[in-house]
Amino acid sequence: MARVQQRNPIKRTAKAARKAARGAVLAADFCARARDALKRGEPDTIPDKMLQEVLTAAVKIYAAKVEQRGHDLAPFPPHAVTATETVVTACGLIRAADLNMFDVAIWFHRPPGIE
Repeated sequence: MARVQQRNPIKRTAKAARKAARGAVLAADFCARARDALKRGEPDTIPDKMLQEVLTAAVKIYAAKVEQRGHDLAPFPPHAVTATETVVTACGLIRAADLNMFDVAIWFHRPPGIE
């Protein structure tokens, strides 16, 4: 008779907590490095590949949360970024997804929860 292995939910919870803590440390490290690079006026000290990986992950989780919740989520705290920083980034995202302003206008005015 095959033995069914029971998984300990406490071990799974502890493992998930350790993984989340490591992720928080990595995120905090990236943010600290980015702030330091900006303060020194040396944004190129953050490798492009690293920035792309972090931005890709952030965009994907942001979109998933908004879609799942059915309403917008503030992407950053008030006054955390400038209008110029916002538009430069938005334009980069729009170009990367090969969208045009008509596409963006349709998405911008869509009701929550509609794909």
